[in-house]
Amino acid sequence: MNNLIIKNIVLFIGLVLIQVLILNNINLFEYLNPYIYIIFVIFYPLRKEKGSFMFLSFLLGLAIDFFSNSGGINAAATLFIAYIRLPLLSKILNKTDFDFQTFNIRSISFGKSFSFILILTFIHHFILFGLEYFSFNSFETIFIKTLLSTLFTTATIFIVIILFSKKK
Repeated sequence: MNNLIIKNIVLFIGLVLIQVLILNNINLFEYLNPYIYIIFVIFYPLRKEKGSFMFLSFLLGLAIDFFSNSGGINAAATLFIAYIRLPLLSKILNKTDFDFQTFNIRSISFGKSFSFILILTFIHHFILFGLEYFSFNSFETIFIKTLLSTLFTTATIFIVIILFSKKK
């Protein structure tokens, strides 16, 4: 097996286990809950086949839903951010900065990678909490939970990136 395939399998299983065993039990002040399993969507190689990436993203969300008993909302949110990842990245980066074959999130500037991760996380959380509450009467709660969890998740993702990225 290819080293990248093994790395992605370990990342997939590890993120599911960390999310369902540890992070789903964290609920600070009723509004903060980190969802770091979306790191898989953020760091999955762009040059791989899009169909398998979409399937793996759906499977990731479905695994989280299965263990969280959440009825498919994680699968829907994860599949959506997997779908918009490439167009969003193309918008954030200039055409001259964006080389599809050699792209690595760690190689772009901090501002652009922060924007990319923040926007993807916000969209994921907005869909997640929107489907969880599914009511216009709860829009304020949806927005506050989305905003606070996005900031908490983004900070957690950057801490994970700093801790586990290879030194150059």
